[in-house]
Amino acid sequence: MSLSAPKFVQPLSPHHTHRSIGSPMSFHASTPFLGSTHKLRFIAPIKLNPRSPSTVVSVSDVVKDKKRKSTTNLLITKEEGLVLYEDMILGRSFEDMCAQMYYRGKMFGFVHLYNGQEAVSTGFIKLLKKEDSVVSTYRDHVHALSKGVPARAVMSELFGKATGCSRGQGGSMHMFSKEHNLIGGFAFIAEGIPVATGAAFSSKYRREVLKEADCDHVTVAFFGDGTCNNGQFYECLNMAALWKLPIVFVVENNLWAIGMSHLRSTSDPEIWKKGPAFGMPGVHVDGMDVLKVREVAKEAVERARRGEGPTLVECETYRFRGHSLADPDELRDPAEKAHYAGRDPISALKKYMIENKLASEQQLKAIEKKIDEVVEEAVEFADASPHPPRSQLLENVFADPKGFGIGPDGKYRCEDPKFTEGTAHV
Repeated sequence: MSLSAPKFVQPLSPHHTHRSIGSPMSFHASTPFLGSTHKLRFIAPIKLNPRSPSTVVSVSDVVKDKKRKSTTNLLITKEEGLVLYEDMILGRSFEDMCAQMYYRGKMFGFVHLYNGQEAVSTGFIKLLKKEDSVVSTYRDHVHALSKGVPARAVMSELFGKATGCSRGQGGSMHMFSKEHNLIGGFAFIAEGIPVATGAAFSSKYRREVLKEADCDHVTVAFFGDGTCNNGQFYECLNMAALWKLPIVFVVENNLWAIGMSHLRSTSDPEIWKKGPAFGMPGVHVDGMDVLKVREVAKEAVERARRGEGPTLVECETYRFRGHSLADPDELRDPAEKAHYAGRDPISALKKYMIENKLASEQQLKAIEKKIDEVVEEAVEFADASPHPPRSQLLENVFADPKGFGIGPDGKYRCEDPKFTEGTAHV
């Protein structure tokens, strides 16, 4: 099954019980997510106009269909598996080190870690081209790493050093890299979605108006379940569908918006169903399984690259730490946390690769050792790097930091001796 519109399966019957997609690797495949309802209420397909095919909810059978068409039962090659494993280990090890550095006083402000959600970042971003754009949230360190930003540049940014990817001015919540098309981490809820929509519009404009035939760039916007109750989310879904923008909206539903349960904060917790309401596919996928995420991501990204428009993907995942390092994490049920700890996405991928003889225990341990060295080097580099000079404080903040305008000569108007002529002197 493809995510391209003409090939969608019909919605399941209203009596069909909830299940996650096929099980290439899963510890508790038959156990429903604690955050999900057991019965799904499917909405009917809507025809927006006679020229377009029905917009149908896409259910998560992508992986099973892929296995049927494949000559083998494997969803990845050895090389692909090693790339995925290394990226996920990098994300986990980096965040663990961030916790250490934060409690040692090397980082300041709020630091939000990504532990447990690595399958989402890796599953999507490792499929992208360098020219493709990524927009993130305040939980952005691992998205930056997956997109190729060096660990030392991300760590230096967290340390507030001049060698950071945002020159030390962004900190934990504002990673940015023009070189890697990481448009940024955004601290405010839903703030990055309009920016991502604009980036996707830019790609479409360059291709269709400026006639840049090779501009098939795709934008992936990451955000959480709490964001999906904000107006900007709905406005941008509408705009993206209306203009058929090359964007994938990725909801990292970790079931909690700080201390608010997702089930208590929204009238319909099945976020993926909001896609068809705006004329785009909506997909629900097990966000704790990188292979499932990757297969859905592949279809959604390729669909956007072909010019067929946006896709909304809800990845049901879980964060293993509190909302931030300042959160004692006392609100979540210990049984819920234990359930998801048993579905660790890294352990699942490791098990899959060893069982299918894609890698040996020794090969994977070598990757882990390599990443430990990379992260240690990143800390040493960040610690030794200089702080930004005071003169940098207002750079890239205001076009006119003095507030009185800049003249044609490039000088501040207030510095012109004639600036105050004709004004009253008190």
